[in-house]
Amino acid sequence: MSAFATVEVRAPAEQSEGTRAQVLRWLKAVGERVNQHEPLLEIETEKVTVEIAAPAAGMLREILKHEQELVDPGEVLARIETAAAAEEAPDPRQSAAPHDTGGAMDDGRARDEIDAAVIARQAPTHLHSRISTPVQRLLERHHLQATIVRGTGPAGAITVEDVLEVAAQRDAGGEPRAQAAAPSPPPASHRIPHSATRRRIAEHMVRSLLHTTPHVTSVFEADCSALLRHRERYRETFQARGAPLTLTVYILAACVAAIRAVPEVNARWHEDALEVFESIDIGVATAVSGRGLLVPVLHAAQGLDLFGIASQLALQVAAAREGRLRPQDVRGGTFTISNHGVSGSLFAAPIVIHQPQVAILGVGKLEKRPAVIETERGEEIAILPRCYLSLTIDHRALDGDRANEFLRVLVDRLERWPPE
Repeated sequence: MSAFATVEVRAPAEQSEGTRAQVLRWLKAVGERVNQHEPLLEIETEKVTVEIAAPAAGMLREILKHEQELVDPGEVLARIETAAAAEEAPDPRQSAAPHDTGGAMDDGRARDEIDAAVIARQAPTHLHSRISTPVQRLLERHHLQATIVRGTGPAGAITVEDVLEVAAQRDAGGEPRAQAAAPSPPPASHRIPHSATRRRIAEHMVRSLLHTTPHVTSVFEADCSALLRHRERYRETFQARGAPLTLTVYILAACVAAIRAVPEVNARWHEDALEVFESIDIGVATAVSGRGLLVPVLHAAQGLDLFGIASQLALQVAAAREGRLRPQDVRGGTFTISNHGVSGSLFAAPIVIHQPQVAILGVGKLEKRPAVIETERGEEIAILPRCYLSLTIDHRALDGDRANEFLRVLVDRLERWPPE
């Protein structure tokens, strides 16, 4: 018999420093055969889903990280027994069965121990039902009713150990413990396990707002009449070329001009210096149903015209909503836009800065509002399409007057569209 040979399945090692991933789902079960390069599991990392392929052909011998568990870069997720060794591997029940068949109690206890070991190795720690199939099998083997076994697992689930303890009490001549009196039922509720994305957002927000950055927010208001006239004129042309001409497209283009005027907005804070980036790489926060907030990045926005921005934005937003974002699509942002107005919000403050950046722009709902305007006849009240623009800054990196200058340039560019 050849010696066992195993190959480790590891999480990607090229994740950003300090980040963790989470196992989404296993595509294979313990004991199943796998082919080399065949998809083995999915993990969520950097807010995107990544498929991990089998590094070798053989049998999936052991799963070390189950669904919903966090993993570090390069951590071992599972082990594959290579095909040659797997063919010669004995059935774990047969190899663990006692050779002396004279004692029925010993044989039964051996089977119990094997079941317990297999369940402990293969089953996730979270149970999806009150009684799992292996536990039901043990109850039937020992002729026990589930009603007399008090579960100690998650949400009161009956575990293998619970069944074995009751069976041992009965075999020792004692009475099986009775079901404990049910306490008053708790209020109706349900639990939603945190996804890797939600955990990462939570950790990031707490670190940014409470432990790293002193947030300060400035708010301006913009008249969007000029850009809406421009949009009405060119919307069908852009749409025919596959690039929707949205308000966010104009905001992105105007942000390039504002960042050029106030370059320290496009920066990263270090204890000894402010690192100002030459490339303007703008992340656009995108709400995705069931997955939270993703931030795809438009790299080198300073080199794109209005159609280029519209085209790239459409591709990135579609990839985010269809689950096709790659890790590199959400990395490297130097500035972020949060268009919270698409869901009806007028303004939000502070919008938490996406570390390690030093500023984030909030765009409120575009709506018609009364405003005082200057005319040849003097001041008049007009109904204009307006929105609030807020810039939240890291006060360590820049002061309020620079934030106001950024917003002044931004508003001026939007109100005088197209730019001269």
